[in-house]
Amino acid sequence: MRFERDRLIVHRSVRRGRIGWVRAARVVSDDERGLLVWIARGAPVANEVTADGRGMRTMPFTEWITNPYRLRPGTWDGPPLLKFHPVGAAHSVWWFRDPRTDRFTHWYVNLEEPAIRWDDGPVAGIDVVDQDLDVVIQPDGTWCWKDEDEFTERLAYPEHYWVADPDAVRTEGERVIKMAEAGQFPFDGTWCDFTPDPGWTAPARLPAGWDRPPVRR
Repeated sequence: MRFERDRLIVHRSVRRGRIGWVRAARVVSDDERGLLVWIARGAPVANEVTADGRGMRTMPFTEWITNPYRLRPGTWDGPPLLKFHPVGAAHSVWWFRDPRTDRFTHWYVNLEEPAIRWDDGPVAGIDVVDQDLDVVIQPDGTWCWKDEDEFTERLAYPEHYWVADPDAVRTEGERVIKMAEAGQFPFDGTWCDFTPDPGWTAPARLPAGWDRPPVRR
């Protein structure tokens, strides 16, 4: 399936069949290259937290896996984000912008299982399994791994972690790094000067049905 431009969808991260986070996103384009979405500043989101309101990154993984969870609504307090999901690829590429100047600063490669699309009519979206290890790429092609410590820590608990093949994750990262070093699409300047439609204001809340059960392969 393909989504029409301007459509509001939900971008969801899934962990072992459970929703980890949700972000409202606007479809910029959807074609043979992949799906491009825009997340506005102040967009409605929901994040998985423990009963006392703490997120996964605020505690050791050993503590996280022993806690009950709930999804807490909120708003996107980061910079506006452009996200590209190449067709069939085990990663997405994010364009980060300076919150003051709104200019492109760097790419963020989020290593993840290929996105699964779903469309229930009034609400639609994509589900991904975030594999935690990431790559930050600068405009000059220099790069660095990100969140290696978290990746390594969680791999020690395969009965709870959602990454089954760490070697495949790192191999995908290395493949994308070579693309960036060569200046290949989408690391060739494409969309670095992107300007969202003025009418793409953040909705007041996530659309009804955003918490429907995750899609399984």
